[in-house]
Amino acid sequence: MTGIYNHRKETCLKLSDFWVCLFFIITTLIVYRQLHRYDFVNFDDTKYVTQNVHVQEGITLDGIIWAFTTIHAGNWHPLTWISHMADCRLFGLNPGMHHLTSLFFHIINTLLLFIVFRKMTGRLWESAFVAALFALHPLHVESVAWVSERKDVLSTFFALLTILNYMRYVRQPNVYRYLAVTLFFIFGLMSKPMLVTLPFVLLLLDYWPLNRLQIQPSADSSTRQTATVFYLIREKMPLFILVMLSCCVTFYAQKHGGAVKSLDFIPIDARIANTLVAYAAYIGKMIYPVNLAFLYPYPEMIPGWKVAGSGLLLGVISFSAIKTRKQRPYFITGWLWYLGTLVPVIGLVQVGLQSMADRYTYIPLIGLFVIIAWGVPALAAKWRYGKIWTGASAVIVLSVLMALTVKQAGYWKDSITLFEHAVKITSNNYIAHYNLANVLAKKGRVDGAIPHYLQALKIQPEFADAHNNLANALNMKGKVDDAIYHFSEALRIKPDYEGAHYNLGVALDRQGRTDDAVFHYLQALKTNPDYVNAHYKLGVDLNQQGRIDEAIVQFSQVIKIKPDYAEAHNNLGAALFRKGDMAGAIESFQAALRIKPDYAMAKNNLKKVLMIQRKKIR
Repeated sequence: MTGIYNHRKETCLKLSDFWVCLFFIITTLIVYRQLHRYDFVNFDDTKYVTQNVHVQEGITLDGIIWAFTTIHAGNWHPLTWISHMADCRLFGLNPGMHHLTSLFFHIINTLLLFIVFRKMTGRLWESAFVAALFALHPLHVESVAWVSERKDVLSTFFALLTILNYMRYVRQPNVYRYLAVTLFFIFGLMSKPMLVTLPFVLLLLDYWPLNRLQIQPSADSSTRQTATVFYLIREKMPLFILVMLSCCVTFYAQKHGGAVKSLDFIPIDARIANTLVAYAAYIGKMIYPVNLAFLYPYPEMIPGWKVAGSGLLLGVISFSAIKTRKQRPYFITGWLWYLGTLVPVIGLVQVGLQSMADRYTYIPLIGLFVIIAWGVPALAAKWRYGKIWTGASAVIVLSVLMALTVKQAGYWKDSITLFEHAVKITSNNYIAHYNLANVLAKKGRVDGAIPHYLQALKIQPEFADAHNNLANALNMKGKVDDAIYHFSEALRIKPDYEGAHYNLGVALDRQGRTDDAVFHYLQALKTNPDYVNAHYKLGVDLNQQGRIDEAIVQFSQVIKIKPDYAEAHNNLGAALFRKGDMAGAIESFQAALRIKPDYAMAKNNLKKVLMIQRKKIR
């Protein structure tokens, strides 16, 4: 059996290993050299950093408590939140430094991956090629260049530390080394729950290259094998208990966040079909990594031939791996690593709207890289000049991957570039059209945004957010009637959509339909009682209708929720003035001016009230 692990003595790292590690550092820095100039993107980065006040406050006691108790963004991963908090404490909202933190972890992961396989197998070049593919493959760009995917690089860091400590435990078992394995595994789960498959990976490593599954000839060899396997599983029971706990917490978090899709949304037969195709597609993208997008939309229908072909491919590879397990144990270990580590995200439990995602391959592809790194030299050994051809091929492959990774990383430099690329290379990607439209609208390019909102709605007519945001864009262009139609469509699809109620109220106000506007502001407040702008606009309309007492209640509520809302203080003062409460009006106008000293309207109102008060005194 190749790559047998010596329980008593690991392979010591040598000078050649140092030069290999230096190669990893230099080449990874080369392919990601522009990362420090990249911006945040308008896809999840808002949830994780740019609009997350808890994260932006840095590491605080309240922030740590929030990190361990929140299921924000549909996940429970407190260490990931804390890593983002640390970046904000150190670098503020400088996106380049946040990117460099992720790159740092990617480089460390590459080095750890090399060290792990070097120590387990004693093979330099095979271990180096696995790590090089990991460092330089374009499929890993998403995990490195997307700030929101810090959880990928951070969880993999702890996963590799878990494996490294597991090797130490195997060499010399004791409770302290097992505690180290458990601790790093817990840290990994608290970074990204996708690591629930790691105990199964440890079982695979027990087979190869750790060679702990010893089958000795005996009268009852099958019993001896079963006992050995049982011992290895029982040894990892504490880790499996942690897996079950993590699965429960993760399912609750994602279900509560609305990320888990029901069988009504995506039937089980469609999920199984997509699972088979996705497994095969990831292999295809590993071999031919072009046309990579931040999101691949779920297909309306997958052709039967594609499902059958994917199933056949997976079946043939699985059969080959099982049949050659004694001659090529790395094959079945690598193949089951790939299949198993993808299970949490392959789509049987559908989370999100994507059919697959590049970031999901960050750990699973290691299994395929192992097959390539050990399998190709084994085949080439039978050829004349096999070593030369293998070495030359490795150089060519890595050079091509570096060029492709540089190109792929460039698409992540900003939101517009990322979304335009996705629109170009994918079909029916309404999420990409919608996000591109949002960014264009935010930059004031409303004329460019509207066609993308319309395209998103053409693909997915029941997309409430797209109706709402398209209506906002139309409203900005003065097309109020069209805007009202799309706000109404958003509310037809999602009746409790407080944002659409509020926006429709604003549009109705523009047409002078105050009574209708008041109704929608009230509807928005039913869903979200702390909706500051709805309270404010409702107060303005009630004041205009002469319902002064009700207006005062609304302006007071605004100030209670947001004390520094100068306009609310000013309008409260105006309403109190109309009620004859001169002292209250003066106090409100002065409060507005403390917040905005150059607030001309508040100055004029205060001046007017003081003049009236002086006249009364005379």
